[in-house]
Amino acid sequence: MSSRDKLQQLTRYTDSDTIQRAVADAKRGRREGRLQLTAAMAWAAFACPDACPAICDAIASAWLGRGPIPEVPRGLPEAPIEATFWETFWATVDGPEEGYDAISITVAVAALGDALHEDFGTLAEQHALNHPGAAAAQRNPIPGYTDMSPLATCPEDSLGYALHRLILDNGYDPEVLKRDDIGLQELPRALHYLNARILQMHEVWHLVAGYETTSSGEIAISGFQLAQFGHNYSSMFLAVGMAIGAFKEPHGFNVAMQIISEGLEHGRNSPCMMDINWEDEWNSSLEDIRAKYNIPRYKSVFPQDIIETATEAPLWRRVLPILRLLHFNLCLRRNALHIETQLVMQ
Repeated sequence: MSSRDKLQQLTRYTDSDTIQRAVADAKRGRREGRLQLTAAMAWAAFACPDACPAICDAIASAWLGRGPIPEVPRGLPEAPIEATFWETFWATVDGPEEGYDAISITVAVAALGDALHEDFGTLAEQHALNHPGAAAAQRNPIPGYTDMSPLATCPEDSLGYALHRLILDNGYDPEVLKRDDIGLQELPRALHYLNARILQMHEVWHLVAGYETTSSGEIAISGFQLAQFGHNYSSMFLAVGMAIGAFKEPHGFNVAMQIISEGLEHGRNSPCMMDINWEDEWNSSLEDIRAKYNIPRYKSVFPQDIIETATEAPLWRRVLPILRLLHFNLCLRRNALHIETQLVMQ
């Protein structure tokens, strides 16, 4: 059986003990652990959105070695994953010959929604309605398009000014992607609201929550958004990212899992960002906003440019990050032994 066939076979209900064993295996560098963790995330992302909070909490707590590890409920409603979906999924994992950039992978993952079973949309909408972080989707109107003009007059130490500079200096679209181009208007109302608001506020949360616009920052903030709102696109993005790591970059898989787990934990420990009327805070400083809403800044065991430095920097700049990654993996192997001992004692 090929590794791809094995992942497809494993993409089904997964209990928390299996997730803990998979974490231990992945930390030891074993292919089986990488496949099991990727399959668990894929099942939640593409078949059973109601399982996503428990799956993600189990992965993050087991990986970081702190926090409760919940049981994954059985009998949750799920949509079938059809053979045609897997064809699209693997094409997305393989990606273009020249590789992905930030926009092309976003578009490719968003397009996976068209390949899902017709029952999935109803399940995803219901999950969004039930998620405590998504209550704003039930009471607020669909937001209009972002107006950049007020940001240009904000004081220099303000959120609005920082957002204006971030967008202009990097040539970003104010809402990441054009809503109509990805069909948000065709989604059920709660999903339409959540996705529109996330496109509007994604860069705001980068700034306020402390996520840099680097590769690791984008991975981590996807975990943050998934924990905050049960954001279905974020679960799909992470499932694809984990598959890319498992099949194309296995030596970097554990780094990605650390970053994902840190983002998930940060999202759980932060106030509900969707409930804040950010347009009222354009003139406030980032420090004042964090203090007002008790928003902790994201912290990682890695510098947030670790991926760029380890892969793109001159050789002399790569030595320290590479040594740091080697030390990190040695620590993970020791931690894996502790997890396995705990499971045996249960």
